[in-house]
Amino acid sequence: MCLVFPILLAVSSLHSESDCSCDVVVAGGGPAGSTIAALLARKGWRVRLFEKDTHPRFHIGESLLPMSMPILERLGVLAEAEAIGIKKLGADFPAANERGYNVFHFARSLNATWPHALQVRRDQFDELLFVNAARAGATAMTGHCVRKVEVLGDTVSVEVVDAGGHTETLRTRYFVDASGRDTLLGDRLKLKQKNPRHQSAALFAHFRGAELRPGEDAGNISIYRFAHGWVWLIPLPDQLMSVGAVCYPEYLKQKKGRGTEFLLDTLRGIPEVWARLTSAELVGNHHATGNYAYSCSAFAGSRWLSVGDACAFVDPIFSSGVFLAMNSAELGAELIDQVLHEPHRERALQARYTRTLRAGLACFSWFIERFTSPAMRQLFAHPRNHWRVEEALISLLAGDVFRDGGVRRRLLLFKGIYYLQSLVLWRLQWPHMKFLKRQARVAFEGGTTGQDHV
Repeated sequence: MCLVFPILLAVSSLHSESDCSCDVVVAGGGPAGSTIAALLARKGWRVRLFEKDTHPRFHIGESLLPMSMPILERLGVLAEAEAIGIKKLGADFPAANERGYNVFHFARSLNATWPHALQVRRDQFDELLFVNAARAGATAMTGHCVRKVEVLGDTVSVEVVDAGGHTETLRTRYFVDASGRDTLLGDRLKLKQKNPRHQSAALFAHFRGAELRPGEDAGNISIYRFAHGWVWLIPLPDQLMSVGAVCYPEYLKQKKGRGTEFLLDTLRGIPEVWARLTSAELVGNHHATGNYAYSCSAFAGSRWLSVGDACAFVDPIFSSGVFLAMNSAELGAELIDQVLHEPHRERALQARYTRTLRAGLACFSWFIERFTSPAMRQLFAHPRNHWRVEEALISLLAGDVFRDGGVRRRLLLFKGIYYLQSLVLWRLQWPHMKFLKRQARVAFEGGTTGQDHV
C-alpha cells in the first residue's frame, strides 16, 4: 500500500535546473502517463515514469474511440494495439425496430475520422503503452509510488517509494500528475470537485460466451438504459464480454454488500440484456466503483501539469476516458516541451491547455447528464439527419470534439432540438429531472460508496 503524504507547494531559489537528475517526472503508468512519457522522451527530454502497480493489471474502460487511433499511430503502436483488440465499427442503442436497436457507425461521422476503433483488455493495452514509453527512452518503473511533491522555484522535488519501502528523492524540471482517479495533486491541493449533477456508481464484470451482434457489428459496444441507470456490453478478445451497470445512488442503497449477486439480479431485470447473457458464464474481474464524476478546479500550476483522469472524469457512457487521457497527454507533451525551452510562456500555454480540455469535457458532459432523459431516449431511438445533425452526433461518439469542421455548430442545433423535444415530452421530462435531483441529494448524503473491489 502506498502512503501519500501532503503535497507541498513552496517557492525557493535554493535549487537550479542544473541540479536536476531528470527533466520530467510522470506519476502514473496508464494511457495518459505512458503517452506523455513516450512523447517527451522522443523529444530528447530525460523522463522518469513511475507506476504504483505492476503491469499487467486490471482496469475498466476497455472501449476506445476512433480519435484514439491516430494517436496510437503517432506513438507507433497501432499495429500492436490492433493485434490485441476487437474492431469496433460503431455503437448501438435500443430502438423500436425489427432489430431492436440502431447502430451509429463511425464511418458516417461528419468529418473524415478513423472508420473504426478497438475494444481492448486494459491489462494488455496499458502494458503495451508502458513498454512503448520505455522503448521511446523513458525510464519506466512499476511498483514505485510518488508520495510527496514539492515545487522549489524552478525545480520540483519528488519523493518516490518502491515496493520494498526504499525512498528516493528526485529533482526534476517538471512534474506530471497522471495518477488517474487517485488524483494525486487534485486531492492534496484540494482541487477535486464532485459533479453534483451526475453522481452514479458502477458494478462490472467479465463474462464469457455472451451473444454478439451479427456480422460486422459483432465488435460494437451496446448501451442499454433501465429504470435505475444504464448498462454497457463491450465485446473483448477470447470470447469475453465486459458488462457493467451504472446505477443511481438510491438504487445502490439496496446493495448492502451483495456484490456479484446484486449485479446479476440487476442484469436479470433487463430482459434485452439478460437475453444476451443467458448462455454466458461470469468469469471474474467483478469490481465496483462509486461517486466517480468529478473535475479539478485547476489542471496545471507552476512546474506541474495534470493529464487524463487526474484532471477530470466523466461517466463512461460515450467511452471517452482513454481518448481524453491520451489526447490530454499529447497536448501536455507539447506544452511541457515548449515551457522547458521557453519558461516565460508557461502561464499562457497552461491557460490554453486548460481551455481546450474543458471545452471537450463540457461537450461530452452535456450529453451524458441528459442521456437517460425521455427526450434523449426519443432522439436516439429515432435519429434524423436533417442539417447533418446525426452525422455530428456520430462525430461526438467518435471523440471528434477538439476540432471544429462544423461539428460544434450542429451539436448546438441538436441541443435546440433536444430542448424542443423536452417541451413536447414535458409530462415525462419533468418527473425525470426531479428524480435526478433526488439522486444527487442521496449521493450527497452518503447514499453511494466507492469500493474498488467486490
